Amino acid sequence: MKTRLLLPALLIGLFPSLALAANDAAEARLKVSVDEVVAIVKQAKTRDALISDIKPPLQKILNFGVMTRRSIGPAWRQLTPAQQEEATKLFTVLILRTYTAKFTPGEFPLVEFKPSSSTAPGREEVPTTAMYKGSRYNATYRMEDQNGNWTITDVVIEGVSLVADYRTQFDAEFKRGGVEGLLSAMRRSVADTK
Repeated sequence: MKTRLLLPALLIGLFPSLALAANDAAEARLKVSVDEVVAIVKQAKTRDALISDIKPPLQKILNFGVMTRRSIGPAWRQLTPAQQEEATKLFTVLILRTYTAKFTPGEFPLVEFKPSSSTAPGREEVPTTAMYKGSRYNATYRMEDQNGNWTITDVVIEGVSLVADYRTQFDAEFKRGGVEGLLSAMRRSVADTK
């Protein structure tokens, strides 16, 4: 009888420490990536150099496959594998160019990390505040554990989800022109961000 009561008590006591370990792992992964990006921004001489140098660390932490699939939403299932691959490549370029356009080479943000929270097993939200060029920005990084590797699957900036914002845009394009209309709109967006 005591053994049956002891086991659940031990397991319940273990859950907070498991959640804390997950929080720590997600936050640590994000902090390393942010530090790496800030170091690149500090050293960049031109925007082209910034884009080139910042791409590898962002591709390690941002899960473009998941972000693209969620941004396209239910229409994703109607894309062929080749179209899914093209959409992911286009979305990756779009996000990288949009993200790097926010930075001026040599000027860097100061980022403050706030306590993270677990939204579900394997999912964490890491809130941050960044000071950049005299303005304060709140961003929450939604992260997921992908086989022991924490990656960003969405970013909520000032209360607006990047994935939800793109989903609204992509859904309208899909309804207007189907799969080809969606891909054409994505191609135009990429061309416009050069």
